[in-house]
Amino acid sequence: MVKAAATLICWLCLALPAFAATPSKQAAKPVRPAWTELTPPQQQVLAPLATDWSEMDTAQRKKWVTIANRYPKMKSAEQERLQQRMKDWAALTPAQRKEARERYQDIKRLNPGQRREVAKQWEAYRKSLAQPNTQFDPPVGEPLTSPPGAAAAVERQ
Repeated sequence: MVKAAATLICWLCLALPAFAATPSKQAAKPVRPAWTELTPPQQQVLAPLATDWSEMDTAQRKKWVTIANRYPKMKSAEQERLQQRMKDWAALTPAQRKEARERYQDIKRLNPGQRREVAKQWEAYRKSLAQPNTQFDPPVGEPLTSPPGAAAAVERQ
């Protein structure tokens, strides 16, 4: 679960700009493409997002279609990482997604030095995942939603 959370946060830093709100006049238009309008290869790549597809706006859907179209050209490791990140995101509850988006926005508001510090903390945290019983392991039953010290970096802004 901790590894999935770390992967998710990394993915969010790259993907969340596409989740920005769209103008209200676009909401009146049908959201496209519909899941049934995707090609079978696109549906296969985007399968982890199938249940959430109806909740996405046009911009989000277009972003994912673009990624699905690039998928065959990706290296195997990139394909696996993308699939895992989509599965991790799909497994989150709406509240967890909201929290992840808010944390992403908090990190975007940091100055460059603070962002570098948070990035260093995340890198240390990611490395610690391979080593059991490190100082970064959360207490049993408590989720780790950000790397140690990240909240302090956000609060110092």
